Amino acid sequence: MTYFEGFLVPVPESKREEYRKHASDGTPIFHEFGIQRHVEAWDSDVPEGKVTDFRKAVDAKPDEKVVFAWFEYPDQATRKAAGERFRTDPRTKEMAQSPMPFDAKRMIYGGFEAIVEEGSAGGGYSDGFVVPVPESKREEYRALASKMAKVFRQHGANRVVEAFSDDVPHGEVTDFYRAVKAEDGEAVVFSFIEWPDKKTRDDAWSKIMQDDSMKPEDPMPFSGQRMFWGGFEPIVDSTAAKTPENA
Repeated sequence: MTYFEGFLVPVPESKREEYRKHASDGTPIFHEFGIQRHVEAWDSDVPEGKVTDFRKAVDAKPDEKVVFAWFEYPDQATRKAAGERFRTDPRTKEMAQSPMPFDAKRMIYGGFEAIVEEGSAGGGYSDGFVVPVPESKREEYRALASKMAKVFRQHGANRVVEAFSDDVPHGEVTDFYRAVKAEDGEAVVFSFIEWPDKKTRDDAWSKIMQDDSMKPEDPMPFSGQRMFWGGFEPIVDSTAAKTPENA
């Protein structure tokens, strides 16, 4: 299955276009390194949580939005080789030394291996999720996620991905573990659902939430209070047809 590198990035709302261009300019280099797809999705419908949420995860300031982004690799080995090229290629070194339209110290990233991947990539809207899951319940979580993926697909989702933490570093300021207040023995799942558009997504969630058969059964194989989610609109998709936003 595909290997994913996931990112959460705090970006000033006033720098949306500057950020989009910065990310898009790097795409040809990323593909050269072996990345099959590069997606950047902008904060659109991101709720405030009592315990965790996307904004808390990156310590977002009042004037900042959160970008939910990912790279797709054919496998872990390709991602590892790409990481070495990111560190040594003069073009990426120059990018890293240039002024960034975001605070890199609060950016979160990590490597994740797919445990569920259904459907075809692409769409005009995405739901993003970050979930704390006990290592001991990986298979139980995968089975539940696989079941739900089929439900989302039946309601119009283009693609559903659930990816389990594999190479997720502990950061000095922020990281995926702190984002979900991970406890000892817990891993982190980076997950997303790609929809044709926001209306399809909103209609699907309305129907799913009203379906009594979809109500969760306790105990769940993850902490629902510490997971967080939100809706995002793509501003860069390296495999999508070119639009004014991702051209």
